[in-house]
Amino acid sequence: MQTEPYSPSRNLHVIGLGLLIFLSFLFGIGSGPLFDVDEGAFSEATREMLVSKNFLTTYLNGLPRFDKPILIYWLQLLSVSSFGLNEFALRLPSALSAALWAVATFTFVKRERNETEAFLSTALLVLSLQVSIIAKAAIADALLNCCLAVTMFAIYRYWRDRRRSSIYVAFAAMGLGVLTKGPVAILIPVATSFLFFLLERDLKAWFRAVLNPTAIGLFLVIVLPWYTLEYLDQGQAFIDGFIMKHNVGRFSGSMEGHSGSILYYVPVIIIGLMPSTTLLIQAFTRFRELLADPLSRFSLIWAGFVFVLFSFSSTKLPHYMIYGYTPLFIIMGAELARTRRPWLHTILPAATMLLLAALPPLLARATSDIPSLFVQAQLHALQEEMSAGRFMIVMAGGALLMLLLQAVPGLPRQLRFILGALVMNVSINFIIMPMAASVMQAPVKEAAMIAKRDELKIVMWKVYYPSFLVYSESLVEKRRPEPGDVVLTSIDHIGKLEQWTRVYEKNGIILARIPANKASR
Repeated sequence: MQTEPYSPSRNLHVIGLGLLIFLSFLFGIGSGPLFDVDEGAFSEATREMLVSKNFLTTYLNGLPRFDKPILIYWLQLLSVSSFGLNEFALRLPSALSAALWAVATFTFVKRERNETEAFLSTALLVLSLQVSIIAKAAIADALLNCCLAVTMFAIYRYWRDRRRSSIYVAFAAMGLGVLTKGPVAILIPVATSFLFFLLERDLKAWFRAVLNPTAIGLFLVIVLPWYTLEYLDQGQAFIDGFIMKHNVGRFSGSMEGHSGSILYYVPVIIIGLMPSTTLLIQAFTRFRELLADPLSRFSLIWAGFVFVLFSFSSTKLPHYMIYGYTPLFIIMGAELARTRRPWLHTILPAATMLLLAALPPLLARATSDIPSLFVQAQLHALQEEMSAGRFMIVMAGGALLMLLLQAVPGLPRQLRFILGALVMNVSINFIIMPMAASVMQAPVKEAAMIAKRDELKIVMWKVYYPSFLVYSESLVEKRRPEPGDVVLTSIDHIGKLEQWTRVYEKNGIILARIPANKASR
């Protein structure tokens, strides 16, 4: 690999990464309402665990929730018990997990390569679009990615040093991953490591690691207690719900309409790795050189397996590809360290910012042609948010700033790119995401607070907002409303009811009372 193009002090690397992690993962995590469906569902399951004192089985709206194992709920419960039931507490475990993920990446790359590549790889990870979003989400994915990264780093270290301690770290992290999201935390490390050791003609070492009795015992000590107790508590319902439906079923059939073509993850990667996507494209022009380097070869196998696995899975969701992002950041960090013209890689993210700046007039043209009244209401509210915040000027100014930073004298060219990436990260996280939360989720929270204040028993009809349960601190019935009910629904469906009285309405979300008699609206 090429020598370091610049060598800032170690303190600058540590301080710089600490600042990036704080801004991208931690700052403002409690400022916006929970997003549905995922954040709302995880958070409500944690709230119901807090209320019921059942720390074994998770429930959502009073029914068992077998979507994910227990670890993230325990961490959220610990956080909520310490800081109260609020967005900050519910998101804190994810943010801290993402921070550990970043620290593990820096430590690993520094040991295997050098401190400059470690800094650049980790900075690209922290500032990437998809990672910065899931890091602040009250879901299991940041924790799973942290476990996966530590597992894979330990596997590579074992290949390098043959130390049993590396095997134990890998199995322990894999066990925590299985407690976080199930068998995928085994499948990705086992398959990737087998292919890597096979190509290295070192399968004997792989079998020695996989069949290490102490490591297997450590894994079982971490995993078996909860899985055993959960099976004893729920029986076949746990097998059918967790194993068959939410693991086997996701690969054999499309769940909840989340399907796509075999090329589904190509645009996901292009957008998700933003603003450093073109670094990956440039790195792939040196594919043979990458294959000649052991760490790059390991990284390609890791990312490639994830891409192929989920491309052929029937259920497709954007965040699945993140399980293979860590090795891509290692490759891109090395590419950024060696490239002579990092400013070229700022063109795509700057153009993306300009495209975002053009959203208000584009939305204005498209809104009237959309048949859904609910979508029209949401887009109209988004236009108002953008107009009020001088959105076009801010986004265009951000694009210009990204480009101008590339010409600042006295700064290393790689650092200029990182600063430009930070501008895009800040724009997404502190401008666009709060707007989306205000339009999509603030009405749900406000309606829930009304229901809580007035002690209303709610029927949720034709919509699914589990965050409503978190904020109202109550369960709901999911059915067609009857006379005397208070219903949460959308503007698309309220017209199907003959009579109703508006309790609350905003951005197409309606809380209405169905009269017990023939009183008119």
